[in-house]
Amino acid sequence: MIWNTNLRWRLPIVALIALFGVFVRYEMDADPHWLEEKVIKNLSTDLENEFYYRYPSFQDVHVMIFVGFGFLMTFLQRYGYSSVGFNFLLAAFGIQWALLMQGCLINADFCVGSVCVAFGAVLGKVSPVQLLIMTLFQVTLFSINEYILLNLLEVKDSGGSMTIHAFGAYFGLTVAWILYRPNLHHSKERQSSTYYSDLFAMIGTLFLWMYWPSFNSAISNHGDAQHRAVINTYCSLAACVLTSVALSSALHRKGKLDMVHIQNATLAGGVGLGTVRVGAGSLCIWGFQNPGLPTACHSPLPDQHSSPCFQPFLESRLRIQDTCGVHNLHGIPGIIGGIAGAVTASIANIDLYGEEGLAYAFGIERSKSKLNWSPNTQGRFQAAGLFVSLAMALVGGIIVGVILRLPFWGQAPDENCFEDAVYWEVSSADLPRGSSPWTPSAGLGPGKPEAEGWGTELASSTPLSRRLSPEGLKASF
Repeated sequence: MIWNTNLRWRLPIVALIALFGVFVRYEMDADPHWLEEKVIKNLSTDLENEFYYRYPSFQDVHVMIFVGFGFLMTFLQRYGYSSVGFNFLLAAFGIQWALLMQGCLINADFCVGSVCVAFGAVLGKVSPVQLLIMTLFQVTLFSINEYILLNLLEVKDSGGSMTIHAFGAYFGLTVAWILYRPNLHHSKERQSSTYYSDLFAMIGTLFLWMYWPSFNSAISNHGDAQHRAVINTYCSLAACVLTSVALSSALHRKGKLDMVHIQNATLAGGVGLGTVRVGAGSLCIWGFQNPGLPTACHSPLPDQHSSPCFQPFLESRLRIQDTCGVHNLHGIPGIIGGIAGAVTASIANIDLYGEEGLAYAFGIERSKSKLNWSPNTQGRFQAAGLFVSLAMALVGGIIVGVILRLPFWGQAPDENCFEDAVYWEVSSADLPRGSSPWTPSAGLGPGKPEAEGWGTELASSTPLSRRLSPEGLKASF
Protein backbone atom coordinates (compact mmCIF):
# COMPACT_ATOMS: atom_id res chain seq x y z
CA MET A 1 0.00 0.00 0.00
CA ILE A 2 1.27 3.48 -0.87
CA TRP A 3 0.95 5.90 2.05
CA ASN A 4 0.41 9.46 0.82
CA THR A 5 0.16 12.00 3.63
CA ASN A 6 0.01 15.10 1.42
CA LEU A 7 -2.78 17.38 2.71
CA ARG A 8 -2.82 19.88 -0.15
CA TRP A 9 -6.06 18.74 -1.78
CA ARG A 10 -7.71 16.97 1.13
CA LEU A 11 -7.62 19.49 3.97
CA PRO A 12 -9.33 22.53 2.38
CA ILE A 13 -12.24 20.47 1.04
CA VAL A 14 -13.10 19.07 4.45
CA ALA A 15 -12.43 22.22 6.46
CA LEU A 16 -14.63 24.65 4.50
CA ILE A 17 -18.02 25.57 5.99
CA ALA A 18 -20.34 27.99 4.18
CA LEU A 19 -23.56 27.58 6.16
CA PHE A 20 -23.34 30.44 8.66
CA GLY A 21 -24.83 33.00 6.30
CA VAL A 22 -27.93 30.87 5.83
CA PHE A 23 -28.61 29.50 9.30
CA VAL A 24 -26.90 31.66 11.94
CA ARG A 25 -28.39 34.85 13.41
CA TYR A 26 -27.61 36.89 16.53
CA GLU A 27 -29.61 36.17 19.64
CA MET A 28 -31.51 39.14 21.11
CA ASP A 29 -28.83 39.75 23.76
CA ALA A 30 -26.26 40.29 20.97
CA ASP A 31 -28.59 41.96 18.47
CA PRO A 32 -28.62 45.74 17.82
CA HIS A 33 -32.30 45.66 18.82
CA TRP A 34 -31.19 45.02 22.41
CA LEU A 35 -31.65 48.74 23.13
CA GLU A 36 -35.31 48.48 22.18
CA GLU A 37 -35.61 45.31 24.27
CA LYS A 38 -34.31 47.21 27.30
CA VAL A 39 -37.06 49.78 26.93
CA ILE A 40 -39.74 47.11 26.58
CA LYS A 41 -38.50 45.25 29.68
CA ASN A 42 -37.92 48.50 31.58
CA LEU A 43 -34.24 47.72 32.19
CA SER A 44 -32.02 50.56 33.38
CA THR A 45 -28.62 48.88 32.78
CA ASP A 46 -27.00 46.29 30.55
CA LEU A 47 -26.27 43.98 33.47
CA GLU A 48 -29.28 41.86 32.56
CA ASN A 49 -27.57 40.99 29.30
CA GLU A 50 -26.47 37.36 29.41
CA PHE A 51 -22.95 38.31 28.32
CA TYR A 52 -21.98 39.64 31.75
CA TYR A 53 -22.46 36.40 33.66
CA ARG A 54 -21.78 33.86 30.87
CA TYR A 55 -18.59 35.25 29.33
CA PRO A 56 -16.22 34.61 32.28
CA SER A 57 -17.26 30.94 32.42
CA PHE A 58 -17.14 30.73 28.63
CA GLN A 59 -13.54 31.95 28.58
CA ASP A 60 -12.57 29.54 31.37
CA VAL A 61 -13.97 26.63 29.38
CA HIS A 62 -12.25 28.01 26.28
CA VAL A 63 -8.88 27.88 28.04
CA MET A 64 -9.55 24.27 29.03
CA ILE A 65 -10.34 23.27 25.45
CA PHE A 66 -7.46 24.99 23.66
CA VAL A 67 -4.72 25.06 26.31
CA GLY A 68 -5.64 22.36 28.83
CA PHE A 69 -6.49 19.49 26.50
CA GLY A 70 -3.89 20.56 23.93
CA PHE A 71 -0.93 20.54 26.32
CA LEU A 72 -2.13 17.50 28.26
CA MET A 73 -1.46 15.44 25.12
CA THR A 74 2.09 16.71 24.55
CA PHE A 75 3.63 13.88 26.59
CA LEU A 76 4.64 12.06 23.38
CA GLN A 77 8.29 12.92 22.71
CA ARG A 78 7.91 13.57 18.95
CA TYR A 79 4.27 14.61 18.68
CA GLY A 80 4.10 17.98 20.44
CA TYR A 81 3.33 20.04 17.32
CA SER A 82 0.52 17.69 16.37
CA SER A 83 -0.94 17.40 19.87
CA VAL A 84 -1.37 21.15 20.27
CA GLY A 85 -1.85 22.02 16.59
CA PHE A 86 -4.39 19.35 15.70
CA ASN A 87 -6.27 20.01 18.93
CA PHE A 88 -6.42 23.67 17.87
CA LEU A 89 -7.70 22.68 14.42
CA LEU A 90 -10.35 20.28 15.73
CA ALA A 91 -11.60 22.72 18.34
CA ALA A 92 -11.91 25.60 15.86
CA PHE A 93 -13.67 23.38 13.31
CA GLY A 94 -15.85 21.66 15.91
CA ILE A 95 -17.03 24.91 17.49
CA GLN A 96 -18.30 26.18 14.13
CA TRP A 97 -20.11 22.94 13.35
CA ALA A 98 -21.50 22.75 16.89
CA LEU A 99 -22.87 26.28 16.57
CA LEU A 100 -24.87 25.11 13.58
CA MET A 101 -26.06 22.08 15.55
CA GLN A 102 -26.85 23.81 18.86
CA GLY A 103 -26.74 27.58 18.41
CA CYS A 104 -24.92 28.43 21.66
CA LEU A 105 -21.25 29.27 22.19
CA ILE A 106 -20.88 27.64 25.62
CA ASN A 107 -22.68 24.48 24.47
CA ALA A 108 -20.39 24.42 21.43
CA ASP A 109 -17.37 24.46 23.74
CA PHE A 110 -18.81 21.57 25.75
CA CYS A 111 -19.40 19.65 22.54
CA VAL A 112 -15.79 20.22 21.46
CA GLY A 113 -14.67 19.01 24.89
CA SER A 114 -16.13 15.63 23.98
CA VAL A 115 -14.22 15.75 20.68
CA CYS A 116 -10.95 16.45 22.52
CA VAL A 117 -11.58 13.44 24.75
CA ALA A 118 -12.06 11.18 21.72
CA PHE A 119 -8.99 12.69 20.07
CA GLY A 120 -6.89 11.37 22.94
CA ALA A 121 -7.82 7.78 22.12
CA VAL A 122 -6.54 7.99 18.52
CA LEU A 123 -3.70 10.47 19.10
CA GLY A 124 -0.73 9.88 16.80
CA LYS A 125 -2.41 7.25 14.62
CA VAL A 126 -4.70 9.24 12.32
CA SER A 127 -4.33 12.08 9.83
CA PRO A 128 -5.74 15.60 10.21
CA VAL A 129 -8.34 14.83 7.56
CA GLN A 130 -9.49 11.76 9.47
CA LEU A 131 -9.71 13.88 12.62
CA LEU A 132 -11.88 16.48 10.88
CA ILE A 133 -14.22 13.80 9.56
CA MET A 134 -14.41 12.22 13.01
CA THR A 135 -15.20 15.65 14.48
CA LEU A 136 -17.94 16.27 11.92
CA PHE A 137 -19.74 13.06 12.84
CA GLN A 138 -19.06 13.22 16.56
CA VAL A 139 -20.45 16.74 16.95
CA THR A 140 -23.62 15.62 15.17
CA LEU A 141 -23.97 12.50 17.33
CA PHE A 142 -23.19 14.50 20.47
CA SER A 143 -26.00 16.94 19.68
CA ILE A 144 -28.47 14.10 19.12
CA ASN A 145 -27.40 12.33 22.29
CA GLU A 146 -27.59 15.52 24.34
CA TYR A 147 -31.08 16.27 23.01
CA ILE A 148 -32.29 12.80 23.97
CA LEU A 149 -30.85 13.04 27.47
CA LEU A 150 -31.62 16.63 28.38
CA ASN A 151 -34.90 17.16 26.52
CA LEU A 152 -36.59 13.77 26.23
CA LEU A 153 -35.34 12.02 29.38
CA GLU A 154 -34.83 15.35 31.23
CA VAL A 155 -31.57 14.10 32.73
CA LYS A 156 -29.49 16.50 34.83
CA ASP A 157 -25.91 16.44 33.56
CA SER A 158 -24.70 20.03 33.26
CA GLY A 159 -21.15 18.95 34.19
CA GLY A 160 -21.14 16.43 31.35
CA SER A 161 -20.13 13.19 33.10
CA MET A 162 -22.36 11.24 30.72
CA THR A 163 -22.83 13.49 27.69
CA ILE A 164 -19.21 14.70 27.43
CA HIS A 165 -16.80 12.37 29.21
CA ALA A 166 -18.40 8.92 28.97
CA PHE A 167 -19.71 9.55 25.45
CA GLY A 168 -16.46 11.08 24.18
CA ALA A 169 -14.26 8.40 25.76
CA TYR A 170 -16.14 5.38 24.45
CA PHE A 171 -16.76 6.95 21.06
CA GLY A 172 -13.01 7.47 20.70
CA LEU A 173 -12.18 4.01 22.03
CA THR A 174 -14.61 2.41 19.57
CA VAL A 175 -13.02 4.30 16.68
CA ALA A 176 -9.58 3.20 17.94
CA TRP A 177 -10.84 -0.40 18.02
CA ILE A 178 -11.97 -0.23 14.38
CA LEU A 179 -8.68 1.46 13.36
CA TYR A 180 -6.53 -1.10 15.18
CA ARG A 181 -2.95 -1.20 13.84
CA PRO A 182 -1.36 -4.64 14.42
CA ASN A 183 2.11 -3.37 13.46
CA LEU A 184 2.11 -0.27 15.65
CA HIS A 185 5.06 -1.69 17.58
CA HIS A 186 7.26 -0.45 14.71
CA SER A 187 6.87 3.08 16.12
CA LYS A 188 7.04 2.01 19.75
CA GLU A 189 10.10 4.18 20.42
CA ARG A 190 8.09 7.35 19.87
CA GLN A 191 5.17 6.29 22.09
CA SER A 192 7.20 7.15 25.19
CA SER A 193 7.73 10.48 26.90
CA THR A 194 10.74 12.48 28.03
CA TYR A 195 11.39 14.71 31.01
CA TYR A 196 10.46 17.87 29.10
CA SER A 197 7.45 16.46 27.24
CA ASP A 198 5.96 15.38 30.57
CA LEU A 199 6.63 18.85 31.95
CA PHE A 200 4.65 20.39 29.08
CA ALA A 201 1.84 17.89 29.67
CA MET A 202 1.72 18.96 33.31
CA ILE A 203 0.94 22.50 32.13
CA GLY A 204 -2.23 21.13 30.54
CA THR A 205 -3.12 19.33 33.76
CA LEU A 206 -2.77 22.50 35.82
CA PHE A 207 -4.95 24.55 33.47
CA LEU A 208 -7.64 21.87 33.45
CA TRP A 209 -7.48 21.50 37.22
CA MET A 210 -7.79 25.25 37.85
CA TYR A 211 -10.72 25.82 35.51
CA TRP A 212 -12.72 22.64 36.09
CA PRO A 213 -15.05 24.35 38.62
CA SER A 214 -16.06 26.74 35.81
CA PHE A 215 -16.60 23.79 33.49
CA ASN A 216 -19.00 22.11 35.92
CA SER A 217 -20.86 25.30 36.79
CA ALA A 218 -20.97 27.16 33.46
CA ILE A 219 -24.53 26.19 32.50
CA SER A 220 -25.93 25.56 35.98
CA ASN A 221 -28.89 27.52 37.28
CA HIS A 222 -27.91 31.00 38.42
CA GLY A 223 -27.30 31.86 42.03
CA ASP A 224 -26.80 29.20 44.68
CA ALA A 225 -26.60 26.33 42.17
CA GLN A 226 -23.58 27.79 40.38
CA HIS A 227 -21.98 28.83 43.65
CA ARG A 228 -22.44 25.37 45.14
CA ALA A 229 -21.15 23.68 41.97
CA VAL A 230 -17.88 25.63 42.13
CA ILE A 231 -17.33 24.81 45.81
CA ASN A 232 -18.15 21.13 45.43
CA THR A 233 -16.03 20.65 42.30
CA TYR A 234 -13.04 22.36 43.87
CA CYS A 235 -13.28 20.22 47.02
CA SER A 236 -13.51 17.06 44.91
CA LEU A 237 -10.47 18.07 42.84
CA ALA A 238 -8.46 18.89 45.96
CA ALA A 239 -9.30 15.49 47.44
CA CYS A 240 -8.21 13.92 44.14
CA VAL A 241 -4.75 15.48 44.35
CA LEU A 242 -4.09 14.12 47.84
CA THR A 243 -5.46 10.69 46.93
CA SER A 244 -3.45 10.53 43.69
CA VAL A 245 -0.16 11.47 45.37
CA ALA A 246 -0.69 8.98 48.19
CA LEU A 247 -1.68 6.14 45.86
CA SER A 248 1.06 6.86 43.32
CA SER A 249 3.79 6.58 45.94
CA ALA A 250 2.14 3.50 47.45
CA LEU A 251 2.14 1.70 44.09
CA HIS A 252 5.80 2.42 43.33
CA ARG A 253 8.17 -0.18 44.77
CA LYS A 254 10.52 2.58 45.98
CA GLY A 255 7.77 4.93 47.13
CA LYS A 256 8.34 7.47 44.35
CA LEU A 257 5.74 9.52 42.50
CA ASP A 258 4.80 8.82 38.88
CA MET A 259 4.13 11.89 36.74
CA VAL A 260 1.56 9.98 34.66
CA HIS A 261 -0.57 9.50 37.77
CA ILE A 262 -0.32 13.15 38.75
CA GLN A 263 -1.19 14.31 35.23
CA ASN A 264 -4.36 12.25 35.00
CA ALA A 265 -5.68 10.98 38.33
CA THR A 266 -5.77 14.49 39.81
CA LEU A 267 -8.43 15.45 37.24
CA ALA A 268 -10.72 12.45 37.65
CA GLY A 269 -12.69 14.01 40.50
CA GLY A 270 -13.90 16.81 38.24
CA VAL A 271 -15.12 14.27 35.69
CA GLY A 272 -16.97 12.18 38.25
CA LEU A 273 -18.67 15.19 39.84
CA GLY A 274 -20.28 16.48 36.63
CA THR A 275 -23.53 14.63 37.31
CA VAL A 276 -23.28 13.96 41.05
CA ARG A 277 -23.30 17.57 42.11
CA VAL A 278 -26.65 18.10 40.36
CA GLY A 279 -28.37 15.09 41.85
CA ALA A 280 -27.02 15.54 45.35
CA GLY A 281 -27.72 19.24 45.50
CA SER A 282 -27.35 20.31 49.10
CA LEU A 283 -25.37 17.40 50.54
CA CYS A 284 -22.54 18.36 52.85
CA ILE A 285 -19.23 19.31 51.27
CA TRP A 286 -17.59 16.09 52.46
CA GLY A 287 -20.17 14.20 50.42
CA PHE A 288 -18.76 15.71 47.25
CA GLN A 289 -15.22 14.68 48.11
CA ASN A 290 -16.36 11.04 48.00
CA PRO A 291 -16.66 10.82 44.17
CA GLY A 292 -13.10 12.12 43.94
CA LEU A 293 -11.75 9.18 45.93
CA PRO A 294 -12.79 6.20 43.74
CA THR A 295 -12.07 8.07 40.53
CA ALA A 296 -8.61 9.11 41.76
CA CYS A 297 -7.94 5.60 43.08
CA HIS A 298 -8.98 4.07 39.78
CA SER A 299 -6.87 6.22 37.44
CA PRO A 300 -3.34 5.19 38.53
CA LEU A 301 -4.07 1.47 38.48
CA PRO A 302 -4.17 0.94 34.70
CA ASP A 303 -0.72 2.48 34.29
CA GLN A 304 0.93 -0.16 36.43
CA HIS A 305 2.71 -2.79 34.34
CA SER A 306 1.76 -5.38 36.91
CA SER A 307 -1.94 -4.72 36.45
CA PRO A 308 -3.63 -7.58 34.58
CA CYS A 309 -6.46 -5.36 33.39
CA PHE A 310 -7.36 -2.01 31.90
CA GLN A 311 -4.63 -0.59 29.64
CA PRO A 312 -2.76 -3.83 28.82
CA PHE A 313 -6.07 -5.68 28.63
CA LEU A 314 -7.53 -3.14 26.20
CA GLU A 315 -4.67 -3.58 23.74
CA SER A 316 -3.88 -7.29 24.06
CA ARG A 317 -7.40 -8.67 24.40
CA LEU A 318 -9.77 -6.06 22.97
CA ARG A 319 -7.37 -4.68 20.32
CA ILE A 320 -7.92 -1.09 21.47
CA GLN A 321 -4.82 1.14 21.35
CA ASP A 322 -5.71 3.95 23.76
CA THR A 323 -2.88 6.47 23.37
CA CYS A 324 -3.79 8.90 26.16
CA GLY A 325 -5.64 6.55 28.49
CA VAL A 326 -9.02 8.24 28.03
CA HIS A 327 -10.66 5.09 29.39
CA ASN A 328 -8.99 5.79 32.74
CA LEU A 329 -9.40 9.57 32.90
CA HIS A 330 -12.79 10.06 31.23
CA GLY A 331 -14.50 6.73 30.59
CA ILE A 332 -14.63 5.04 33.99
CA PRO A 333 -14.92 8.32 35.97
CA GLY A 334 -17.78 9.33 33.66
CA ILE A 335 -19.57 6.06 34.37
CA ILE A 336 -18.91 6.43 38.10
CA GLY A 337 -20.33 9.95 37.93
CA GLY A 338 -23.41 8.78 36.02
CA ILE A 339 -24.13 6.00 38.52
CA ALA A 340 -23.52 8.26 41.51
CA GLY A 341 -25.77 10.90 39.94
CA ALA A 342 -28.60 8.38 39.63
CA VAL A 343 -28.18 7.31 43.26
CA THR A 344 -28.03 10.84 44.65
CA ALA A 345 -30.99 11.97 42.54
CA SER A 346 -33.08 9.13 43.95
CA ILE A 347 -32.43 10.27 47.54
CA ALA A 348 -33.25 13.95 46.93
CA ASN A 349 -35.92 15.25 49.31
CA ILE A 350 -37.41 18.42 50.75
CA ASP A 351 -35.12 18.29 53.79
CA LEU A 352 -32.06 18.59 51.53
CA TYR A 353 -33.43 21.15 49.07
CA GLY A 354 -36.49 22.78 50.53
CA GLU A 355 -39.77 22.61 48.64
CA GLU A 356 -38.98 25.46 46.25
CA GLY A 357 -35.38 24.37 45.80
CA LEU A 358 -36.38 20.82 44.90
CA ALA A 359 -38.89 22.01 42.32
CA TYR A 360 -36.40 24.46 40.80
CA ALA A 361 -33.40 22.11 40.75
CA PHE A 362 -35.23 19.37 38.85
CA GLY A 363 -37.40 21.64 36.70
CA ILE A 364 -40.69 20.34 38.07
CA GLU A 365 -42.52 23.65 37.73
CA ARG A 366 -41.27 24.12 34.15
CA SER A 367 -42.15 20.63 32.89
CA LYS A 368 -45.65 19.36 32.20
CA SER A 369 -44.30 15.79 32.07
CA LYS A 370 -43.31 15.84 35.75
CA LEU A 371 -46.76 15.99 37.33
CA ASN A 372 -46.22 12.60 38.99
CA TRP A 373 -42.49 13.04 39.41
CA SER A 374 -40.59 11.50 42.32
CA PRO A 375 -36.87 11.31 43.20
CA ASN A 376 -36.87 7.60 42.34
CA THR A 377 -38.24 8.43 38.90
CA GLN A 378 -35.46 10.96 38.34
CA GLY A 379 -32.89 8.40 39.46
CA ARG A 380 -34.18 5.88 36.92
CA PHE A 381 -34.03 8.45 34.14
CA GLN A 382 -30.46 9.36 35.16
CA ALA A 383 -29.47 5.69 34.86
CA ALA A 384 -31.24 5.40 31.51
CA GLY A 385 -29.32 8.45 30.28
CA LEU A 386 -26.01 6.73 31.01
CA PHE A 387 -27.01 3.67 28.96
CA VAL A 388 -28.19 5.86 26.08
CA SER A 389 -24.87 7.75 26.02
CA LEU A 390 -22.85 4.53 25.98
CA ALA A 391 -25.02 2.98 23.26
CA MET A 392 -24.78 6.11 21.10
CA ALA A 393 -21.00 6.19 21.56
CA LEU A 394 -20.50 2.53 20.64
CA VAL A 395 -22.79 2.49 17.60
CA GLY A 396 -21.58 5.87 16.34
CA GLY A 397 -17.94 4.91 16.88
CA ILE A 398 -18.31 1.76 14.81
CA ILE A 399 -19.90 3.65 11.89
CA VAL A 400 -17.33 6.45 11.94
CA GLY A 401 -14.46 4.01 12.40
CA VAL A 402 -15.48 2.09 9.28
CA ILE A 403 -15.53 5.34 7.30
CA LEU A 404 -12.09 6.32 8.58
CA ARG A 405 -10.61 2.95 7.57
CA LEU A 406 -10.82 3.95 3.92
CA PRO A 407 -7.25 4.19 2.57
CA PHE A 408 -7.32 7.66 0.99
CA TRP A 409 -7.49 9.93 4.05
CA GLY A 410 -3.74 10.60 4.18
CA GLN A 411 -2.95 8.45 7.22
CA ALA A 412 0.68 7.65 8.05
CA PRO A 413 2.12 4.10 7.93
CA ASP A 414 2.67 2.22 11.17
CA GLU A 415 6.40 2.97 11.11
CA ASN A 416 5.78 6.73 11.16
CA CYS A 417 2.98 7.10 13.70
CA PHE A 418 3.52 9.52 16.60
CA GLU A 419 5.87 11.62 14.45
CA ASP A 420 5.43 15.36 13.82
CA ALA A 421 7.59 15.38 10.68
CA VAL A 422 4.94 13.44 8.77
CA TYR A 423 2.52 16.38 8.71
CA TRP A 424 4.58 19.35 9.94
CA GLU A 425 7.61 21.16 8.59
CA VAL A 426 10.30 20.30 11.13
CA SER A 427 13.74 21.85 11.01
CA SER A 428 16.64 19.45 10.51
CA ALA A 429 18.24 20.98 13.60
CA ASP A 430 15.33 19.67 15.67
CA LEU A 431 15.78 16.09 14.47
CA PRO A 432 18.00 13.58 16.30
CA ARG A 433 21.61 13.39 15.15
CA GLY A 434 22.06 11.27 12.05
CA SER A 435 18.42 11.27 10.97
CA SER A 436 16.85 13.13 8.08
CA PRO A 437 13.43 14.72 7.69
CA TRP A 438 10.70 12.40 6.50
CA THR A 439 9.16 13.37 3.16
CA PRO A 440 5.61 12.37 2.17
CA SER A 441 6.63 12.09 -1.48
CA ALA A 442 8.71 9.04 -0.63
CA GLY A 443 5.51 7.02 -0.35
CA LEU A 444 6.86 4.89 2.45
CA GLY A 445 4.94 1.78 3.27
CA PRO A 446 5.30 -1.28 5.47
CA GLY A 447 8.35 -3.32 4.62
CA LYS A 448 9.96 -0.70 2.36
CA PRO A 449 13.72 -0.20 2.80
CA GLU A 450 13.39 3.57 3.25
CA ALA A 451 11.00 3.09 6.15
CA GLU A 452 13.23 0.68 8.01
CA GLY A 453 15.25 2.28 10.74
CA TRP A 454 13.05 5.38 11.00
CA GLY A 455 12.90 6.11 14.68
CA THR A 456 16.06 4.13 15.52
CA GLU A 457 17.99 7.35 15.94
CA LEU A 458 15.08 8.72 17.94
CA ALA A 459 15.31 5.86 20.38
CA SER A 460 19.08 5.99 20.73
CA SER A 461 19.27 9.75 21.31
CA THR A 462 16.17 10.17 23.44
CA PRO A 463 16.58 10.89 27.16
CA LEU A 464 15.39 8.27 29.59
CA SER A 465 11.68 7.67 29.14
CA ARG A 466 9.36 7.33 32.08
CA ARG A 467 7.17 4.81 30.32
CA LEU A 468 9.74 2.03 30.30
CA SER A 469 9.16 -1.61 31.02
CA PRO A 470 9.69 -2.82 34.60
CA GLU A 471 13.05 -4.28 33.53
CA GLY A 472 14.09 -0.96 32.03
CA LEU A 473 13.09 0.90 35.17
CA LYS A 474 15.03 -1.56 37.31
CA ALA A 475 18.15 -1.07 35.25
CA SER A 476 17.83 2.71 35.36
CA PHE A 477 17.80 3.36 39.11
